[in-house]
Amino acid sequence: MHAELCYAEVLMQKAALTFLDESIIGFIKGGMGMRNSYLIYKNCQAMENATEDAEKEKSTHIHFRGGVNMGIGSFNLILSMLPFRVLRLMEFLGFSGDRELGLSQLREGAASNSLRSILSTLTLLMFHLYMSVILGTGEGNLPEAEALLKPYAEKFPNGALILFYAARIAVLKGNFTFAQEKFVACIATQEEWRQIHHLCYWELMWAYSFEQNWIEAYRYANLLCKENKWSQATYVFQKAAILSMLPEEEVTKLGENVVALFRQVDGLRLRIAGKSIPTEKFAAKKAQRYSSPNPLKLVVPALEMMYVWNGFTVVGKRPELTEGILSTLENAEEQLRKDSDPSEYHMDDLCVVQMLKGLCLTQLGRQIQAEICFNFVIFHEKDIKHDTYLVPFTMYELGLLHKLKGDINMAITVIENAKMNYREYSMESRLHFRIHAALNTMGSFEAKLPPSRTPA
Repeated sequence: MHAELCYAEVLMQKAALTFLDESIIGFIKGGMGMRNSYLIYKNCQAMENATEDAEKEKSTHIHFRGGVNMGIGSFNLILSMLPFRVLRLMEFLGFSGDRELGLSQLREGAASNSLRSILSTLTLLMFHLYMSVILGTGEGNLPEAEALLKPYAEKFPNGALILFYAARIAVLKGNFTFAQEKFVACIATQEEWRQIHHLCYWELMWAYSFEQNWIEAYRYANLLCKENKWSQATYVFQKAAILSMLPEEEVTKLGENVVALFRQVDGLRLRIAGKSIPTEKFAAKKAQRYSSPNPLKLVVPALEMMYVWNGFTVVGKRPELTEGILSTLENAEEQLRKDSDPSEYHMDDLCVVQMLKGLCLTQLGRQIQAEICFNFVIFHEKDIKHDTYLVPFTMYELGLLHKLKGDINMAITVIENAKMNYREYSMESRLHFRIHAALNTMGSFEAKLPPSRTPA
């Protein structure tokens, strides 16, 4: 029984890696591998159910049951989060991911004292504190995350992972100063696992960016550029974007050249299984403006990237910081409107600022003003030449605004339009994840929409 369980685990990991190859053959291989893994897990679950009570009392059985919980739970959770085109293929193979079932299985596994209970816990923490925030609507289940972490924090108060997740929870609560202290403590607690240092640098960079403390944010972006190789294109773009928020004299004091940094981005992109990483593709497209002899500056690149990572929902926990970001955006808007020689990017820049203003106003409860900003972007769709992601993402945000106002039917209609009317661009998969998460929180749109509005 344990051998079957271990084999199912390996098959699932192998299938997950196969999905990195986004060819149809890769999808089929991954789907079949996932199917075989899931069938073995189901057999293990059947064996668990058929096991006599006396056998269940044995000391090793709890580890088998915990493994089944982790496998069935992870499988359902992963499937429920796949992009639409992958999910359609999986449904063709006879699968459908049940998120609630996955979460309940993982919770049961985390509550046990089995060998894999910590793995179930870490999977749940990753889902609540990262996946559902970055790829969802920006809201994680913080009470459950705190409850999951509490027993481990009491037992291992100085554990690197424990400190890291405690800091991440603080970030999502808007307690950035406490989070910064915890991340620094996490870095200091060990030297063997340098990768967790880099995760802390990434989080510290954002925690200071939320406060618009661009000097400190630059410090950690610079460390990532020097020490980590996971995504150099993203790190260099982020570093240049942060420097763009500083006065030119400050950048000169730091010995940096913003134009040279942006020009490096495209050459640093990675390819996994022949495919570009979406965030790197997005960064390279934005950095193209600096490739000409007369570079055209990005308007608020650090704040735009903050949106890419769903940071406005996080900083929205702190109204005074949101007001500060809104002030920065209003200053940028005023400069754009005063521009006597607008470039080909002028309307794109105006729409970027308007969308981000709408996000700030939404967080501050100024819904009418936010809707005006979002409608400005949608109205100027035909005038946007380069940043084609703006309109579908703005429609998505407008849908969430309608949801906040209590108009669920309108919210679903607008979000569905965002899904059906996007153009090809580098952030397509991110939009799909967020739309999927938003619609899940509002129930089945087919059940809620009037018949005449239901998409074919």
